[in-house]
Amino acid sequence: MNTKNLLGGMPPEQFLAEYWHKKPLLIKGALTDVGPHVDFAVLSELAQREEAESRLIEYKKGKWHLERGPFRASRFRRLADADWTLLVQGVNHHLPHIDDILWRFNFIPYARLDDLMISYAPPGGTVGPHFDAYDVFLLQVGGRKRWQISSQRDDDFIEDAPIRVLKDFRMEQEFVLEHGDMLYLPPHCAHYGVALEPGMTYSIGFRAPPAQELATQFLVYLQDRVCLEGVYADPDLKLQADPARIGDEMVEQVSRLLSGIHWDKSTVCDFLGHYLTEPKAHVFYDAPENELDEDEFAEALSSCALELDRKSQILFCDACVYCNGEKLAAADGDFADWRGFGNQRKLAAGEYSADMMDALYEGYLSGYWHFSMDVAE
Repeated sequence: MNTKNLLGGMPPEQFLAEYWHKKPLLIKGALTDVGPHVDFAVLSELAQREEAESRLIEYKKGKWHLERGPFRASRFRRLADADWTLLVQGVNHHLPHIDDILWRFNFIPYARLDDLMISYAPPGGTVGPHFDAYDVFLLQVGGRKRWQISSQRDDDFIEDAPIRVLKDFRMEQEFVLEHGDMLYLPPHCAHYGVALEPGMTYSIGFRAPPAQELATQFLVYLQDRVCLEGVYADPDLKLQADPARIGDEMVEQVSRLLSGIHWDKSTVCDFLGHYLTEPKAHVFYDAPENELDEDEFAEALSSCALELDRKSQILFCDACVYCNGEKLAAADGDFADWRGFGNQRKLAAGEYSADMMDALYEGYLSGYWHFSMDVAE
């Protein structure tokens, strides 16, 4: 798909320079051909699965209510005619045509792309006025939805509510989105969407990890890789007047030992490769049903392309390649092929080096990628 069409005719360079992370943008008729609609029937079926993250938000008698899935089918039969929203995260993992929509946003680096969440709401359905810490595209599919937005920066939320709802939302702009219309919102742009007719919102979200999370995960990463030599020793220990005091000599010696912990750009690059491709906890991969041996695999690859599993991600940094939280054994001569696999999410049929074939076969056995003819519809 042409990115300009997705952005209403705007070149992606202009969007990134003028809007991304800066100000909202309404795009009329951005994407009207979305394939089969993920309506309430489809979404409620997904919400009953263990492997799908789902939520049901209701507003009843002046109070917000939140339930998390998986749900029983009987739960949906008890819903009112209005004032609720069903949300399912990562629908791109389950439906190929939704996965296709997500990867059309390739004018944003894949390292930032998160998932495509779909919400369904009857008239009056809403999750209240709020803001997100990340960029988001909100695509309307079926029905009509009113969106109000604000540049307010306060974070005074309703106390004791199970979701973050702004207590005092001050609307500055209003839009009514119809099928195919899309609203881009930068981080911390307060927004309030209310369904006017039954319909779906396809939310394309982006990763924006908090600094604390990055620091925590980086320390976990270092924990498995730091190897310091030496042992604490004090052969010249002197009698101490206060036996309960941690002495200056101990503090200084431990400081010297810990100074052996260091990192550079390549360390951070390697950390990000592992961290950004690490699957979420509920994600699992299916090994091939009719497993090929290595020779059969090589023969099949000579005439049939490989496609990444919808739950897989390949990223590269410098000359290193990462997939699903693992660093791949990628020789220098194979880097261009791995880079193409990551960028296109598809590897053309052909013959590859012995090293790359070993890595490709291992990933095939793990379910990280499949032959195009085997990709489930």
